[in-house]
Amino acid sequence: MMLLIRRFEERLDQLFASGVIKGTSHLYAGQEAVATGVCAVLTNDDFITSTHRGHGHFLAKGGGANALMAELFGKATGPSKGRGGSQHVADYAVGFLGSNGITAGGLPIATGAALAVQMRTTAGQDMACVAAFFGEGGANQGTFHESINMAAIWKLPVLYVCENNLYAMSTSFGATFATPTVAIRAEGYGIPGAVVDGTDFFAVREAVERAVQHARSGAGPTLLEMQTYRYYGHSKSDMREYRTREEEAFWQTHDPIIKLRAALEINDEEFDQLDAEVMAEVDAAVAFAQQSPEPQVENWESVVYAD
Repeated sequence: MMLLIRRFEERLDQLFASGVIKGTSHLYAGQEAVATGVCAVLTNDDFITSTHRGHGHFLAKGGGANALMAELFGKATGPSKGRGGSQHVADYAVGFLGSNGITAGGLPIATGAALAVQMRTTAGQDMACVAAFFGEGGANQGTFHESINMAAIWKLPVLYVCENNLYAMSTSFGATFATPTVAIRAEGYGIPGAVVDGTDFFAVREAVERAVQHARSGAGPTLLEMQTYRYYGHSKSDMREYRTREEEAFWQTHDPIIKLRAALEINDEEFDQLDAEVMAEVDAAVAFAQQSPEPQVENWESVVYAD
């Protein structure tokens, strides 16, 4: 899954650069261990909300490469029928409540979904949970504080997963936070908080397992800060002039795929075979998207307005 996300994003970078796909993109490469580690713990009955950088979340939750690529191409076979695109795709069938172009916009949605889950769970029934992905820039939005406060008071089954990749667009973490971490803010709401190595799949999964058990038991939310790094710029027009190539090279030495490969002792032959399979899946997704029909003007209101 981590390799699929990486190769998918690398292909998207090429497709956007060549003008095959229009608009902009916010690529997830470098952060694969977070999405994969979180969603490895969740079930199909659980939910997530995403961000403008949501392709990895969608794939890790089980949305599928064909469906996502079709949506990015603006085709009718996409989960949002080609009307959502990169920043507004959703697939309720796999519990993906939507990517979001608004900074921290997914946090109140996740909180509301967690309230709905809590209200619908009957005695003796396993409680589903919700994971809300957001960047550290979102942690300075009012909705961050309002959502976590409400979830803490009502003990809602929600995980607030901060992907701290050090830069909110071009603004560094140190320039906008008086605290050393985001996770320390959990103390102010009386909930558990933890800083996690977001480049380590196993560390992510272990932290999420504890948080999910906490949520399902009715004990309430957890704030997890995944310390990670995005390889590309904020969006396709970002030349990354605000950070050094030395810093980028340092984080490349902590690449999540290389770390996982080493931990699993995957040799070159095995990796090359796996990579070829993943590349074939990405190629198939592009072909599927290219061959898919355009949305029809006659039914443009479908999936835009509720019946």
